[in-house]
Amino acid sequence: MNDFFQLDIDHAIAHLRLNRPERMNTMAPPFFPALRDAVQALHDDGAARVLVVSSTGKHFSAGMALDTFAGDAAVLDTRSARARLNFQDSLRKLMACFDVLDSARLPVICAVQGGCIGGAFDLAAACDLRYCTADAFFCIQEINIGMAADLGVLQRLPKLLPQGVVRELAYTGERLGAARALELGLVNAVLPDAAALLDHAMSVARQIAAKSPLAIAGSKLALNHARDHGTAAALQQMTLLQSAIFDTGEMALAIEAWQNKRNAEFAPLGPVASL
Repeated sequence: MNDFFQLDIDHAIAHLRLNRPERMNTMAPPFFPALRDAVQALHDDGAARVLVVSSTGKHFSAGMALDTFAGDAAVLDTRSARARLNFQDSLRKLMACFDVLDSARLPVICAVQGGCIGGAFDLAAACDLRYCTADAFFCIQEINIGMAADLGVLQRLPKLLPQGVVRELAYTGERLGAARALELGLVNAVLPDAAALLDHAMSVARQIAAKSPLAIAGSKLALNHARDHGTAAALQQMTLLQSAIFDTGEMALAIEAWQNKRNAEFAPLGPVASL
């Protein structure tokens, strides 16, 4: 357990809830490895079939805590070639704390109420699905404090939104409201309030958790590869992937359950062997 979020698993649905509303759920340095390790553990264990990331209080998160930039001077030092090389490695480790959301073999649903600001937008962009409340907004806050966003939002948003929209957000620091986010496809639905938002996110999570976890993991692998590669390369990857995960027994369970209008009892993926 940590001071930044609470993580529970119920009926194969993991729920990670940011729980520092008194600090607008800001992300201090220890938050990042805690998130990385929690998501990686879900991936490795294989029991959870979907992860819902939600929050508490008025805002989803105000992003990275500003006192981070007044922290360890050695980490932020770029005054020499050696320092810059070390800075690059440190930043890549920080990026990896959100990469794990994208690479996890279980889908990740992000439920955003209020502000999703700065680093929180990087987090949301790394998730598979996003839903939000009517009062939600998204903001690339980094430009407003004199820096370029560097935890993935500038790399992932162009795959989710039109280039012109992304550049306007990145250059101006303006807020993208819920209605416009829905219109552009950044979010899949807008709900009236936080309670309705969580209900909806959990409903989608239950639908996903009821499917074959093998087919879900394979679908995520295929979608991620297609996003990052050309069609020919993605189709070739699909031939290899399908040969690895094609399971007629799993399909028989799914077909029988579908025909009888009930949920199938699929086995979990199982744990990843530790080294």
